[in-house]
Amino acid sequence: QSRVGANNITFNAAISACEKGGQWEKAVHLFSVMQETSVESDMISFNAAISSCEKGGEWERALLFFIVMAQSRLEPNRISYSAAISSCEKGGNWLKALRLLHIMVQSNVELDTISCNAAISACEKSSEWGKSLQLHEVMAQNEVEANAITFNATISACEKGGEWESALHLHGVMARSTIELDTITFNAVITACEKSRQWKHALRLFSYMTQIRVQPNQITSR
Repeated sequence: QSRVGANNITFNAAISACEKGGQWEKAVHLFSVMQETSVESDMISFNAAISSCEKGGEWERALLFFIVMAQSRLEPNRISYSAAISSCEKGGNWLKALRLLHIMVQSNVELDTISCNAAISACEKSSEWGKSLQLHEVMAQNEVEANAITFNATISACEKGGEWESALHLHGVMARSTIELDTITFNAVITACEKSRQWKHALRLFSYMTQIRVQPNQITSR
């Protein structure tokens, strides 16, 4: 029994090291060896394998590990869901990201900022601004803390959807919070106003940007 425990710890440490070092192929290989040698995989093993594939842009492999994990006696936790949803975001699969977030809620796994941000970013990249706004509201309803990434991704989604009023509203909410406004924030909301020919709002935002000493870039000044 102690020998199996030691092997499990050794494999987990090695897979986690590969995950941190961005070596997803080696992590997957080690996981396979673990199965072949009948060493029991646990939550740590699966989470490290999922995260390795997510970081390596191998979203389909990450989801496969998640599915195998869910089919076993192990219950995915916040780390599992966050990594799986992030992999969908990187793969541009917003539908799967939303599905995983829904399952996360149904499974009574507490929503966190990382999972929600990944789902919002997945929707933003696919120009699903309505879904991004809904997720932003879900975070508020569930008292999940929003950060700069949350607001920037949602504002960018509104910009892509031509929803300048929603972008401007979110910018205002962000400005009244303790979250620091940055160049990405201003670029997205200014571009949203520019696309909708709201030049007065765009100029006012640019003026406010320089006033609070946020550095404009080529996108801001185009």
